[in-house]
Amino acid sequence: MDSGQWTMKEEVENPLATKTYLFARRSVRLYRHLVAEQREFVLSKQVLRCGTSIGANVAEANQAQSRPDFISKLSIALKEAVETEYWLRLLRDEQFITPALAESLLADCRELIRILTASINTAKRRAS
Repeated sequence: MDSGQWTMKEEVENPLATKTYLFARRSVRLYRHLVAEQREFVLSKQVLRCGTSIGANVAEANQAQSRPDFISKLSIALKEAVETEYWLRLLRDEQFITPALAESLLADCRELIRILTASINTAKRRAS
C-alpha cells in the first residue's frame, strides 16, 4: 500500500482500524488548518497527538500477544478518543473551529468511543 490508501479488503476485515485511520487523517488536516489559518499551536498539537494515537493503539491491539494485552491497547485507544473529544469541544467553544466542523469531528470521535467501548466489553466477556 504505497499510496497510503486503504483497500476494500482491509475495510471489510477491520472496520475499526479503517475508521481510526481515517480519523487520524482528519486530525492531521485539522492540525494543519489550525496552524496555518488560526495560528494556533498549543491546542492543535494536543488534538493531533491524541487524534492520531487512537488508530496507532488499535493497530497495536491487532498485534496483541494475549487477550489482556488486546484489552489494554484498546483501553488506551479509548482514553485517547475521550481526550480527543475534550480538545475538540474546547476548540469549538473557543471558536477555533466552526460549529459544523466541530460537530462532524465530534460525531466521528463519539462513534469511535462507542465502538471501542463495545469492543473492550466484548473482549472482557470472552476472557472470563
